[in-house]
Amino acid sequence: MPSKTAHPLLSVFSRSRLAALAVTTACCASYAVVTAGPADAATTAAIHDIQGSTRMSPLAGQQVTGVTGVVTGVRTYGSSRGFWFQDTKPDNDPATSEGVFVFTGSAPTVKAGDAVTVSGTVTEYVPGGASSGNQSLTEITKPTVTVNSSGNPVPVTTISAKSVPAAYTPAGDPAANGSINGLTLRPTAYALDYYESLEGQNVRIGSSRVVTASDPYAELWVTVKPHENPTERGGARYGSYTSQNTGRLQIQSLGAAAGFPVANVGDVLTGTTEGPLDFSQYGGYTLVARELGALKQGGLQRETTRAQASNELAVATYNVENLDPTDATFEEHAAAIVTNLKSPDIVSLEEIQDNNGAKDDGTVAADVTVNKLIDAIVAAGGPRYDWRSIDPLDKQDGGEPGGNIRQVFLFNPERVSFTDRPGGDATTAVGVVRSHGKAALTASPGRIDPANAAWKNSRKPLAGEFTFRGKPVVVIANHFASKGGDQPLTSQFQPPARSSETQRHAQAESVNAFVKEVLKVQRNADVIALGDINDFEFSGTAQRLEDGGALWSAIKSLPRDERYTYDYQGNSQVLDQILVSPSIRKKGAFRYDSVHINSEFHDQISDHDPQVLRVRP
Repeated sequence: MPSKTAHPLLSVFSRSRLAALAVTTACCASYAVVTAGPADAATTAAIHDIQGSTRMSPLAGQQVTGVTGVVTGVRTYGSSRGFWFQDTKPDNDPATSEGVFVFTGSAPTVKAGDAVTVSGTVTEYVPGGASSGNQSLTEITKPTVTVNSSGNPVPVTTISAKSVPAAYTPAGDPAANGSINGLTLRPTAYALDYYESLEGQNVRIGSSRVVTASDPYAELWVTVKPHENPTERGGARYGSYTSQNTGRLQIQSLGAAAGFPVANVGDVLTGTTEGPLDFSQYGGYTLVARELGALKQGGLQRETTRAQASNELAVATYNVENLDPTDATFEEHAAAIVTNLKSPDIVSLEEIQDNNGAKDDGTVAADVTVNKLIDAIVAAGGPRYDWRSIDPLDKQDGGEPGGNIRQVFLFNPERVSFTDRPGGDATTAVGVVRSHGKAALTASPGRIDPANAAWKNSRKPLAGEFTFRGKPVVVIANHFASKGGDQPLTSQFQPPARSSETQRHAQAESVNAFVKEVLKVQRNADVIALGDINDFEFSGTAQRLEDGGALWSAIKSLPRDERYTYDYQGNSQVLDQILVSPSIRKKGAFRYDSVHINSEFHDQISDHDPQVLRVRP
């Protein structure tokens, strides 16, 4: 999860160059604009010669001169100051881009429409550094710039549904550890190759649907393919590792962030959006808009689920995003639980922080945080929930340093009862015994397998025993390891490495083994495992949770266009899940709802949508 540290709205303009190469960073001192005279002797080249037909320039590290073109965009802010210019006499090779970025370091004085001649050093810059796995961006650094004339037409290429290939990327070169950097671009065959063939060029899109809401960094995502895996509410669903949404494109503003559209999923950028095609550390190919389309609102509303019937047990999972007593979102979270979720009987909360949040002073108790939320729920017209949890050891469960996040059970004592069994603490593993012919936990609440290396620096699962209408239900609250460290979808390595899933796989195996213990004692036990799984319903993590039929991810009961709980870089996807044991699945007496109140909205109070399962045990 992201840090709660506040970021200035304009920080998007400085974070694009967090890990600049030394040669690039040093170039600003030698930037100059002249009005006449050639640059020092060097290789004479056109922009398409610099870009070449692969992702890496054949002239990288060399001095070039006589590079001509028309300025298409100027960036005067942040640490990535410079301008893009484009050749008006393209070659006949569709693989070679005709545009390139000139990194000046200081604010350039050229303007769009200026015809210029540039000399400098060809540099390959990797946003985020080589360890990020990102593709590199071809640039000219240490430039000398001659302005030849002004007011020239700006060349433009239109990106549309027809121009972007259906296939996302070729497989990487095994001899280069899976890198696609050295492969000749095939822009008519692969979407990533198509976008790369336009790197640095001035591009245009027509009216395009927003598929990720605008964020505090003045960014949003659109799709140029309106019929590509649409969700029922206007997003683009991510349904498998091999079926990418190729029409996704990040949009930033080449100017003041104050004028950036405030958009939700399903809104439309109408008319023309135009500007240079950049490559960002945070999302890959990005249209840096010199001209932004007008926003047409789609009227998206937050969803409300139905209330559970008297004979239905309603169980929910909700990641409240690093909630601590200093936050201003308690009333909003309470309203979401009461109004949008209809006061579920049991709520598994993820990311409840300790009583002083990120202050790192050894505090681990979270009673102030939880009780403040409970009071807000009562004030919003909901029940006075009771709660159970186990305090973690200080700084042992990951998350924001000092925050000591954990899972917490809220439950409505007027509808369900909690079976308390002493002995559960941060380091003691809960077990399963037979009691009166039923599976019973040795500690309730208790933590599952906390000494297992799978849970190092990660949240340990919290198990609890509940009773609803005389029937016991074992509920397991989870918050698996995040996807931090995975290579991005636009990585130079294809397929991108998902290094973080190694830990989640081990975590899933641990939870699955515990559920199998319960089912070994009582074959028809009702078990619900839920939470922020941080992985997809089709992932290896989900497969390991479901191993042997012990559990089944109930979000798969929804139509495909409704299966999402999170929205990231234009992909509506599943991270939060509720899994049920065979007894619940066989009854078929359950209803699942992904309640979309956060992920699609610019003013979200959490980045996750809550999930609700209503079941008749």
